[in-house]
Amino acid sequence: MPGRIEDYGLIGDLQTAALVGRDGSIDWLCLPRFDSAACFAALLGDESAGRWLLAPATGGVCTRRRYRGDSLILETEWDTATGTVRVLDLMPPRGEAADVVRIVEGVSGRVPMRTELVLRFDYGHLLPWVRRVDGDLAAVAGPDAVWLRTPVSLQGHELATHGEFEVAAGERVPFVLTHHASHLPRPVPVDADHALEGTESFWAEWMSHCTYEGEWGDAVRRSLLTLKALTYAPTGGIVAAATTSLPEQLGGSRNWDYRFCWLRDATFTLQSLLGTGYTAEAHAWREWLLRAVAGDAKDLRIMYALDGSRRIPEYELPWLPGYEGSAPVRVGNAAAAQFQLDVWGEVLDGLHLSREAGLASTEDHWQLQKELMDYLEGAWDQADNSLWEVRGPRRPFVHSKVMAWAGVDRAVRAVEDHGLDGPVDRWRSLRQEIHDEVCTKGFDTDRGTFTQFYGSSGLDAALLLIPRVGFLGWGDPRVAGTVDAVQRELAEDGLLLRYRVEADGGVDGLPGDEGTFLICSFWLVEALHGIGRTAEARRLFERLLGLRSDLGLLAEEYDTTTGRQLGNTPQAFSHVGLVNAARHLSGT
Repeated sequence: MPGRIEDYGLIGDLQTAALVGRDGSIDWLCLPRFDSAACFAALLGDESAGRWLLAPATGGVCTRRRYRGDSLILETEWDTATGTVRVLDLMPPRGEAADVVRIVEGVSGRVPMRTELVLRFDYGHLLPWVRRVDGDLAAVAGPDAVWLRTPVSLQGHELATHGEFEVAAGERVPFVLTHHASHLPRPVPVDADHALEGTESFWAEWMSHCTYEGEWGDAVRRSLLTLKALTYAPTGGIVAAATTSLPEQLGGSRNWDYRFCWLRDATFTLQSLLGTGYTAEAHAWREWLLRAVAGDAKDLRIMYALDGSRRIPEYELPWLPGYEGSAPVRVGNAAAAQFQLDVWGEVLDGLHLSREAGLASTEDHWQLQKELMDYLEGAWDQADNSLWEVRGPRRPFVHSKVMAWAGVDRAVRAVEDHGLDGPVDRWRSLRQEIHDEVCTKGFDTDRGTFTQFYGSSGLDAALLLIPRVGFLGWGDPRVAGTVDAVQRELAEDGLLLRYRVEADGGVDGLPGDEGTFLICSFWLVEALHGIGRTAEARRLFERLLGLRSDLGLLAEEYDTTTGRQLGNTPQAFSHVGLVNAARHLSGT
C-alpha cells in the first residue's frame, strides 16, 4: 500500500520526477518526462502497478531522512539490529537518457538488504519483456526500454526482479536504472559516483544565484528547489505538480492530472523566481509562452503540455483503484478547454514582471501583449469558469474581473513607464470601466466584502489578491472588510478553503468536499500583513511551515481533521505561496 502523501520525497532531473517513500520504495515515476505514462504507479494502487523497493531486508520505515544540503539528493537511513545503512536517491541532470541512481552505503555494522523491481509500463497496465543483456537487466514494452546495472545478483520471481545482499560499514553498492526509447541503441549508463558528484555540483551552482536574505531561509530555499524541479528544462515550461489523481478528499472523485503547464501557475512561479534572483528561468518561461500561445489570442488556453501542445484530452484508467481507493484515476485534463478570464490578466502581469525585472523586451513580446489586449477588450465582461476551474455554469467571477483589470493596467503601465506604443487613452478608459463595475456589482455593501461572483452570497479566497495586484490599496476599508469576511467564513481550524463548495447551490458542479487549500492560507498571511495585522500573519505563517513534510514539501491541500496532506504533490502553487509570503513578511 502507498504511504501518506507527505511520506514521499521528490527526486528529479528537470524533465521528470520520482517519488520515494519512507520505506525505500519508488512508487511513482513517469518516463521520459513528467506527463509520460508511469512505469511505477504503486502510488495509485499497490506494488502490482509498479515500484522499486530498496531497503533493509527487515523492512519498515526509515529512521531518518533528509536532502543533502540544498539539492535534490535524498538520503534515507535505517538503524537496524545489526547496523546502520544509508540509501542515496538521485536523478542526475539529463544527458543522453534518463537515469535513476540509487547508492547503498554502509554506515555501521553489517546490514542485510533487499531490492524488488516491479516494472509496469503504461500506468501499471503493460508487463515488459525482461531479459539479460551483457550482464545487465533489460526490459522492453512498446516504445520504452529500461536497463538496470548493479553488481548485485538479481533473480526473477513472480513477475518481479529480486535481489538480496549485505552492506558493511564503508561499503557502497550502486544501482543505475536507465530509460531510453526502445528503437534506439542502448545509451551508455552513467557512473553512479560521478552522477552523485555532478548532481550535487549542479544544485549547488543553481542555488548560488539565490538572492533571498530574509527570514526562514531554509524553508524558502527548499521551496525554490522544488519549483526548479518542476520546470521542464527543454522548453522552459513549468508543471503544476509531479503527479496525477492524488485526491482532494480521501475516497472522493476530485482527482485531477496536474502534470501540465498552467499559465496561471507558471506566472505565480515566475513571481517567486524573479523575486529571488532567478531571471534565467523567467526568460525561458517567457520564450516558452511566446511559442505556446502563438496565433490568435482568442485561442489562448489556460494550460498547455510541456512542449506547448494544446490538446490535453482527459480519460480514466479503470485498472487503477486510485490512492486509498480514490477513484477515478484520470490522465489529461478537460479543464484545458475552459474559458478562464483571469489567465489573460495573469499572462500580461507575468510579462510586465519580466520587463520590470530588466529582461529585455522584443517587438515580438510586445506584439503578443497587444494581441492579448485586443482580445481582452472584447471579452472582459464575459462569464467564465474562474481560476478554480469550476465545472458548473460560467459566472461573472470577481477575481476574474479583477485580473482583467490587472491585465489592462499592465498594458497602460507599459506605455507610461516603458515608452511602448499602444492606444493608452482607450486602455485607461477601459481600466476605469472594469474597476467601476467590479466595485458596483462585486461588492456586498451590507456585509462589507467582495463576493465570489456578481450577486453571490459566497466568498472566494482569491479575493485576498485584490490589493496584491493593485486593484485597491491595502488601506482601503473594503480590503480589510474582505479579509475579515474571508477569514471568518472560509476558515477551517484557521486554514482557508478556496470557497464553500455548497455555497450558491454548489458553485463547482462537483460531488464531495475538499481540504483547505494551502496557497489560500499563504495569501491570508500576506493579506493580514498588508492590513497591519503582522503578528497574526507571522503566527499563521509559522503554522503553515509546520504543515510541511519532514523534507519541506507541500501538496496542494491539507485536511485539518486528519492532519494529512491532500492533492497532487509537490504542488507548485503551495511552494509559490510560501516563498512570496516569506518575502513579504521579511520585506524583501
